[in-house]
Amino acid sequence: MFTGIIESLGQVRSMEKEGSNLHLTIHSDIAQELKIDQSVAHNGVCLTVVSIQDDQYVVTAIEETLKKSNLGKLTVGDPVNLERSMKSDGRLDGHIVQGHVDTVGQCEDIQEVDGSWYYKFSFPSGSQYLIVDKGSICVNGVSLTVVDPTDKDFRVAIIPYTYEHTNFHNIKVGDPINLEFDIIGKYLARYAKLYMK
Repeated sequence: MFTGIIESLGQVRSMEKEGSNLHLTIHSDIAQELKIDQSVAHNGVCLTVVSIQDDQYVVTAIEETLKKSNLGKLTVGDPVNLERSMKSDGRLDGHIVQGHVDTVGQCEDIQEVDGSWYYKFSFPSGSQYLIVDKGSICVNGVSLTVVDPTDKDFRVAIIPYTYEHTNFHNIKVGDPINLEFDIIGKYLARYAKLYMK
């Protein structure tokens, strides 16, 4: 379980394919605080730490994860948003994030407005009922508030701190982004589909 509040910006140091799996070596200032078998969200994708050495650690993404996220499109040197799992005695500063990406969206537009930024993201059809104005959404692991949703896209506002301390400053128009819709909205949508026909 995560909150969508990024605590560190890691960097991909190496990528190694093994069958359909992808081993990612990540350089991070939190590496020495991690433990083997610990869960860490990478651009919003929950992955398990399998080895640690100095200021680097390794995680493995399986084929299903690569299909449903942008992790397979990473290259060596790319920044990665990192968040360790939530402590049970901590504050829930963002919203409930599972680390299970629902789909890959795309950046459609970026506007700078008086020191902040508005990003427009599109998403595949069929998910529009999971987004509500002023609701929560997780984009590349970052908990954000939905603005101006339509049946095919939505916007988010990014403050300078988030812009500087996440990989949002590297996102360009056309880039793929990981989306995890709000779990409460997903449960309500399923309930409505099953019981309110």
